[in-house]
Amino acid sequence: MYESACREILEQILNHNITSKRELNTAKKRISARYKLPNMPKNSEILALSTADEYKHVIGLLQRKPVRTVSGVAVIAVMTSPYPCPHGACIPCPGGPASSFRTPQSYMGREPATMRAIQCDYDPYRQVTTRLRQLQMIGHPVDKVELIVMGGTFTARPLDYQQWFIRRSLEAMNDFGGSGMTDQDLESTITTNETASVRDIGITFETRPDCLDKEKIDHLLGFGATKVEIGVQSVYDHVLTKINRGHTVQDAIAANERLRDSGLKVGFHIMIGLPGSDADHDLRMFETLFSDPGFCPDHLKIYPTLVTEGTVLHRWWMNGRYRSLDNSCAVELLARIKSMLPKWVRLQRIQRDIPAQQIAAGVTKSNIRQLAEERLRSMGGSCACIRCREVGHASLRGIEPESEKIKLLVETYEACGGTEHFISFEDVKNDILIGFLRLRFPHSPHRTELKDTALVRELMVYGRMVPVGEDPDNGQWQHRGYGSELLDKACNIAYEHGFKKIAITSGIGVREYYRRRGYVREGTYMVKDLQAGQVPN
Repeated sequence: MYESACREILEQILNHNITSKRELNTAKKRISARYKLPNMPKNSEILALSTADEYKHVIGLLQRKPVRTVSGVAVIAVMTSPYPCPHGACIPCPGGPASSFRTPQSYMGREPATMRAIQCDYDPYRQVTTRLRQLQMIGHPVDKVELIVMGGTFTARPLDYQQWFIRRSLEAMNDFGGSGMTDQDLESTITTNETASVRDIGITFETRPDCLDKEKIDHLLGFGATKVEIGVQSVYDHVLTKINRGHTVQDAIAANERLRDSGLKVGFHIMIGLPGSDADHDLRMFETLFSDPGFCPDHLKIYPTLVTEGTVLHRWWMNGRYRSLDNSCAVELLARIKSMLPKWVRLQRIQRDIPAQQIAAGVTKSNIRQLAEERLRSMGGSCACIRCREVGHASLRGIEPESEKIKLLVETYEACGGTEHFISFEDVKNDILIGFLRLRFPHSPHRTELKDTALVRELMVYGRMVPVGEDPDNGQWQHRGYGSELLDKACNIAYEHGFKKIAITSGIGVREYYRRRGYVREGTYMVKDLQAGQVPN
């Protein structure tokens, strides 16, 4: 009976009798009552009955949480096991292996990613497999995966743990995709993933600025790293000292340059409302972040300082030594910060995933980003960051690009001793970003492969994910040739500036894409020589 009800709902969608989420919910109630079902069928159960051809026609309606893959990839967060931070603990930092939570540093055990990790005993293979299965069940393609490695200072862990963690994460993708391969070492596992059904298209590592020397960066590149997020937290040394951060502003600047000159994307974690700062200092901090060439992050996460039990900051707050940032002040500050963001930065996140009941003082609104956006609009402003303009998020708001208004644009700026070119396809009328490429002329790379070489640090085409090897449907922007045109433009700019070689920091599962375009693997990069007559105009 249950299967018959699911099949009837599926047929009504295919026959266009159900065309909206509201009609779907109404039909579920009606058909469930007729079949006397104890519960309404889940979307995942209806999807499970569809054939491959039917799936393409019903996924748009039955897919849950479309934002999960609206940027063109399935993001899988995995967490390392609890391990002490190399310098001790910062004043605001909750959690850690020595805390009552027995969690990774800065986590309290109730965050969604932490709970998944605990349920899997911090086993990376189980974490990846579980998350892939969850996403697939709610109708998301999982053949393009971005892996986010969380849980503290990864580069401070023993090297054999790092290697094991990445190998097992990739093995989970290979096995989920049915590769049938049993690999014994990391490099073989990486090679298998290059052509697997579930491919890793990028790996992000989170770490500290003072744990990123050249050797550690080389290890990350060997693992398939494409982005490194560093806990900068503040651009003021007196603030870093006050919170016992254990590194300096100069450490962050040096790490930023080494990462960029190694071809990696760089994300900053920045905190507002820290002890020793205030709203005016915080606002000037963001002005500095995007005017001082020593900073200029590609990606950004903003974390309002939270007071949680068991921390030194909690004691300071209890005895009146620290005054927390409240919701209304945070909304006002964040709105002003968003108004100054340049078009080449992606504001990934605002606020931690810590539940409100675990926050003693500070920002408790989980939708603080939305509130800041509404406040900015009420001021007559808008945010120019990548996430606010990308085509997938525009589609969720019911706005589609106009093809005839899509233009190829280039914005150039200086950062960390080198020159950055942000090359993009944008609907200039509706301010919608289709895709972009980050081209860097480096300052002083330490990698021998990168001598006299221009670097492609990121290539991204947004919109709902199109599975590998498939053509796009209406409303999908991947696989339409934008990536190839962005690459051609990058090669042209590099050649015009005297470079004879270009190197791409490619995700493991994207290497085949570049091989088909004439690139070859050299070290951890995909490279191509730039020769007269062979460079696209």
